[in-house]
Amino acid sequence: MSVFETRTRDCQRRLQDAGAAGVVLFPSPNLSYLGGFDETPSERHLVLFVPSEGDPAFVAPALYAEQLREETWVADVRTYTDSEDPESLVADAAADLDMDEGELLVDPTMWARFTQSLRETLPDATWGLADEVLAPLRVRKDDAELDALRRSGAAADAAMDDVRGLGADAVGMTERELADFVADRLAAHGGTGVSFEVITGSGPNGAKPHHTHGDREIEAGDPVVCDFGTRVDGYPSDQTRTVVFAGDPAADFESVHEVVREAQQAAVEAVEPGVTAGEVDAAARSVIEEAGYGDEFVHRTGHGVGLEVHEEPYIVSDNDRELHEGMVFSIEPGVYLSGEFGVRIEDLVVVTADGCERLNDSDHGWRA
Repeated sequence: MSVFETRTRDCQRRLQDAGAAGVVLFPSPNLSYLGGFDETPSERHLVLFVPSEGDPAFVAPALYAEQLREETWVADVRTYTDSEDPESLVADAAADLDMDEGELLVDPTMWARFTQSLRETLPDATWGLADEVLAPLRVRKDDAELDALRRSGAAADAAMDDVRGLGADAVGMTERELADFVADRLAAHGGTGVSFEVITGSGPNGAKPHHTHGDREIEAGDPVVCDFGTRVDGYPSDQTRTVVFAGDPAADFESVHEVVREAQQAAVEAVEPGVTAGEVDAAARSVIEEAGYGDEFVHRTGHGVGLEVHEEPYIVSDNDRELHEGMVFSIEPGVYLSGEFGVRIEDLVVVTADGCERLNDSDHGWRA
C-alpha cells in the first residue's frame, strides 16, 4: 500500500467518525497529500472524490489521463474532452460513490466557480470544509515527509554556507544579485526552485520583515537578513540567518543579534510534547521583552511547515494547541529597528518524543 493510499484510508476513518459522506479535492496541497498528484488549478474541472469508504475517483480533463494513471495510485480516472460537459461526469461519479447527498467536505482553496458548480450539480448535499478531517492528519508528519524536510533543510544549510563564503565579495552586490546567487546555490545542492521569494534585506531594508530584495547595494557593515528555502519531493525548507559580510556593523547590532539568538534558543529548548504553541512563543518573546525590544518583535514566533510553507501549528501567543510528536514548525524570533537594521534567526524543528530535532544546523553567528 502506497503512503498516499495509507493517508486516504486514515482520512476515510475520520470521515466516518465525522458522519460525512466524503471529501472533494481540487488541485492543492490536500490533493497532493492524498492523491500523490501535484498540479496547479486551471479553468477545467479536476477533482478527486474520496468517499467515506471504498476507492476514490478522479474526474479530470482527458489531457491529464496518462499523467494521472502513471503518477497517482487512484485507479478510477474518469475523463472528459473539451467538447463534453464535465458536470454530468461529476454527477455520475458522485452517485457511484454515494456522494450525491449527505455532508461533503470541500477543499478550502477550491475556486468559487467550482464550489458553485458542485452545489448546482449535487443539490441534495450539504457542505463543509475538508480541513475538518485533513488538518489533523497533515499536522503530524510521517517518515517520508520528515525525510524530505530533512533533505530540503540540508540544501538550505549548504546554500547558506555558500552565502557566507562570499565574504567581502558580497559588498557591492545588489540584494537582487544576492537573491539570484541563493537560488542558484539551492538548485546546486539538490533543491527544486525556491519555496518562497528569497529575502535578502540589507541595512535598513532588513528592518522590514517581509522585504524581499531590490536594487540596493550591500555596503560594508550592513547586516543582511537572508531568509530562504527550497523544495525536495514537494516539501520546503525555510531558514533565516542575519550576517555581516565585511566592515563593522552599527554599535548596537551585536547585542541585538545576541538577544535574538538567545530568544531562538530558549524557544527551541521549550519544545516538547504537551507544551502549547503559545508557551513556545512566550519563551522567545520573554527574552526579547526583558532586553527592552518587545515592541520591535512584531510577528509570531513561528508557523507550521509541510506541503505548504505556512500551515498549522502556528506558534503564536494565543494558541493553546498542544504540540505532539511529528509536528514541524519554524522558530524565528526577530527584532526590527526601523531605518537601521533587522535581525532574524530561524530554524525548522520537528517535535520528538522528548523534545525536538532541528532541521537546520548552519552557523547562527553574524560574521560571514
